[in-house]
Amino acid sequence: MRIVLVGPPGAGKGTQAAYLAENLSIPHISTGDLFRANISQGTELGKQAKAYMDAGNLVPDEVTIGMAKDRMDQPDAANGFLLDGFPRNVSQAEALDASLNADGVKLDAVLDLEVPEDEVVKRIAGRRICKNDSSHVFHVTYSPAQQEGVCDTCGGELYQRGDDSEETVRRRLEVYHSETEPIIDYYKAQGLVVTISALGKVSDVTQRAMDALKGDRAA
Repeated sequence: MRIVLVGPPGAGKGTQAAYLAENLSIPHISTGDLFRANISQGTELGKQAKAYMDAGNLVPDEVTIGMAKDRMDQPDAANGFLLDGFPRNVSQAEALDASLNADGVKLDAVLDLEVPEDEVVKRIAGRRICKNDSSHVFHVTYSPAQQEGVCDTCGGELYQRGDDSEETVRRRLEVYHSETEPIIDYYKAQGLVVTISALGKVSDVTQRAMDALKGDRAA
């Protein structure tokens, strides 16, 4: 299957992408991984991306699209892939369609993870990270530390990252609504969109997604 995964920040796209890719035996292709791999390997596209990023500028669509196309052309993606974080806007979606059409293939589904805005803010703004080890992550509501402000694992101080503040999260949501959300309508016109609730246990959301991708639109 060739799938695009969309949803607002905090919807759990990365988590669901990993589980779905494993269940479907297709590679999980994320924008972040593409950038890191190309930059670390010193590819021409990686060098271009790094130059823009070092200058504090956004990486142009054509560079991102080039990285994605190179990755989708790899042998392990011959029978499908799951795109996470790409396309990010309608112009990227159009370029993706053109690239796939040129190869004589097309997308099978666009999985839209739906989460109420207030829940997104609650999920992200409630995160607390250990200053000693950023892999120690807690949540004030869903997985609180035994002692407020103190890491259960190492006793380090817990803090809220600047980009996890409610104000920043709401700004990120505004960007999502204005830039990325329009691709849902773009793909709806092609009959590709499957929308599911991303609320509840991770395993429940994964099962919901698998059912929906198999054609159970009532999932």
